[in-house]
Amino acid sequence: MLFPSLTPLFLILIAVVILTCIWLNTLSSRIGVPALLAFMLLGMLFANNGLWPVRFDNYDFAKETCTVALIFIMFYGGFGTRWESVKPVVRESILLASVGVLATAALVGLFCHYVLHWALLESLLFGAVMGSTDAASVFSILRSKRLGLRNNTAPMLEMESGSNDPAAYMLTVILLSVMNGSASGGGIVWNVFAQIVFGGLGGLVIAWLAVFGFRHIPYFASGFDSLYIFAVAIAAYAFPTMIGGNGYLSAYIVGIVLGNEEFNNKKSLVSFFDGFTGLMQVLIFFLLGLLAHPAQMHKAVLPAIAIFLFMLLVARPAAVFGILTPFRKYGVKQQALISFVGLRGAASIVFAIMAMVSPAFLEHDIFNVVFVVVLLSIGLQGSLIPWVAHKLDMIDPNADIMKTFNDYSGGTDMLFGRVPVTTDSAWAGREIRTLGLPRNLLIALVMRNGERILPRGSTVLQPGDEVITMTRGFEDTDTFLIEKKVKVDSRRVGSRIADYPGKGLVVMVRRGEENIIPNGDTVLQAGDKLVILNLGQPAVPSGTDDKASEKKA
Repeated sequence: MLFPSLTPLFLILIAVVILTCIWLNTLSSRIGVPALLAFMLLGMLFANNGLWPVRFDNYDFAKETCTVALIFIMFYGGFGTRWESVKPVVRESILLASVGVLATAALVGLFCHYVLHWALLESLLFGAVMGSTDAASVFSILRSKRLGLRNNTAPMLEMESGSNDPAAYMLTVILLSVMNGSASGGGIVWNVFAQIVFGGLGGLVIAWLAVFGFRHIPYFASGFDSLYIFAVAIAAYAFPTMIGGNGYLSAYIVGIVLGNEEFNNKKSLVSFFDGFTGLMQVLIFFLLGLLAHPAQMHKAVLPAIAIFLFMLLVARPAAVFGILTPFRKYGVKQQALISFVGLRGAASIVFAIMAMVSPAFLEHDIFNVVFVVVLLSIGLQGSLIPWVAHKLDMIDPNADIMKTFNDYSGGTDMLFGRVPVTTDSAWAGREIRTLGLPRNLLIALVMRNGERILPRGSTVLQPGDEVITMTRGFEDTDTFLIEKKVKVDSRRVGSRIADYPGKGLVVMVRRGEENIIPNGDTVLQAGDKLVILNLGQPAVPSGTDDKASEKKA
């Protein structure tokens, strides 16, 4: 049996695991250790021989689940990439994501063969499995510690770690086919060609169709734009894979194209996929923990430590320095930091599971070795990234790491407001430059008889205009909006707001389908809902006859 039946006790256990994951995520951001490490350890607690053993050894199920999860991880790796930030280093990033992966895999494979005395093909397979770096862990550390890095280092790390999984996947597939005896020289050449060309062209075509859909579908109902992107991400992997292309490469290309297009609700989509991709990461690392055999882990510890140290001190630096040094614009310290930040994670886990379920004969326990290497990489290496960046003097205090990502919003969010210009308005008949607006308030648009006018200082506002203003948003935990309904028998009916000021400030009156911005002379009617700005902890004055509901501003 894969899991116990859905008894109330088991459902409670699921809830406890989810709540624990949330708590661990908060804790990890404070101490600078990637949350994925915590999820992996949590999975180990429920592993086959763990503290609370759950019988789970279905590698085929894990492979299919992790393959789907990796689609969205790859897609979001592109979708969250700000092209403007990575454009100056795109050439170097692509070389690191392709040649760098090949070099790292080859060096690790040779180490396993000549030092650990593994079979050559199995050694090279392990190198391919460990060839790519983990974007989620890198991003988690850079974001949580706000590590602004010098000389475009952060954008380079972002694009490299977000795009190097396809190369590692291609190497893994080729080596597994060779070990299975199903590959030939011509077949390998064709496989490489199809993976790159069909994956790349397929991604571009699907991206164009997706952008076309966004521009020509006139209206997405609430939430359906997320489903649209969700379906696009799946199609980006599935169609190229059907014709022999690299589905992960296609998903990344589609993601980076869509992520840099402008469309409605983009920020909410980025937030949605940020959370959803985080869930996929949690799923992969939790499954990794479940598949682990703690009782057998000791057999993998020594070779895993040796491989980890070789990758950290030799293989990764050799690949990075070999690629970046000829450009002559990247110093030794910068290359050393880029080398150190090469964390291993989700993709290596998925590729290790692929190796485990393949018909290829494996003499060594590749999965548990990968487990320990990933544990060391994100736990030890990942937690030391801020310290290493500081020691190498690579931190730029004036750089904002969040500008590297598409969900960046400059400081506090900018909000739009609408102000009608009436015949008795102080703005009527005046030029905008004479209004004496505060510095942080801008008139962004003037709506006049259905026409949109981009305002200038000389624009004269007319009665009937609707002025669209823009200013910085405000949110804190000590300011609350309280909603009170004016009952039929309330003393406020027929009175002005100024007659009963009460506690707080009435900022809006909801009257039927109409939202009214009030002033002191606004006369209240039965059924009105008053939205009141209240300071401090929300409270409803005792003895009132008005039903209130409270929510944070």
